[in-house]
Amino acid sequence: MADAMIAAALAARERSYAAYSRFRVGACVRCERGTLHAGCNVENAAYPEGVCAEAGAISAMVLSGGRRIEAVVIAGGGGAPCMPCGGCRQKIREFAGPDTPIRVVDDTGTVLLERSLAELLPDSFGPDSLL
Repeated sequence: MADAMIAAALAARERSYAAYSRFRVGACVRCERGTLHAGCNVENAAYPEGVCAEAGAISAMVLSGGRRIEAVVIAGGGGAPCMPCGGCRQKIREFAGPDTPIRVVDDTGTVLLERSLAELLPDSFGPDSLL
């Protein structure tokens, strides 16, 4: 399943709209049904109005009825890991538990880094905080 997730993230990366930064990002989340959902970054001339790849993948998951993220793959470019921004870490947290694996790959699909959500967002605030 990891290979399919990497392939989906890489395919999404190729379809991204990175007209300004030229920094393409793709993401894939696997939901509780085992279904893969991909997203890509979409830039906008008004920079803060862009959409991250992770947010697009989560939106696709929710649209299809998924409510739980079991794994995440993020595909960036270059040699350095393309880590999810703070906002995306919180978006992932809304649908994922602390042990959820987050794999970061380069533009060839080589895994550069793997962390749990708890490692990326320690002591997080999530839905269970409101109970």
